[in-house]
Amino acid sequence: CTRKLRTYLGRVIRDIERKCPNPHEDLRSLLETSKRIFSQQRKDRNKVYSVHEPAVGCISKGKAHKRYEFGAKVSVATTSRGSWFVGAQVFHGNPYDGHTLSKTLAQVTKLVQSPEYVFVDQGYRGHDYTGEIEVHVDKRRRGRTPKRI
Repeated sequence: CTRKLRTYLGRVIRDIERKCPNPHEDLRSLLETSKRIFSQQRKDRNKVYSVHEPAVGCISKGKAHKRYEFGAKVSVATTSRGSWFVGAQVFHGNPYDGHTLSKTLAQVTKLVQSPEYVFVDQGYRGHDYTGEIEVHVDKRRRGRTPKRI
């Protein structure tokens, strides 16, 4: 079935190119996306997973029940009191969580103010942030974070 659909796609691409030498901008972008889909192989890196959202990437989760997710990595910053959103940023590709911390903190400092403490989950272990903000990486333990922190 996949080979048959690929053959159909190639025919449609060639037919459109033949009948419409100067396509409209919308048709041209769809034609470029369809050419990428037609030429991609199984082992290629930057595949197209969605026709309407070509920037979507495959993120490997490493879990047995849900091995892959499709989308982009997002970093969201909230306050500890009141859960106000103070920053949100999208990172294309699949960067390591710890490498996104400095860019997210720079955005929070620019939008609101520089926080005293930052609390992150275990995905940020081994972060590369160096600055005056104290970063606390959550550990696997039961219960809440101590009130003194």
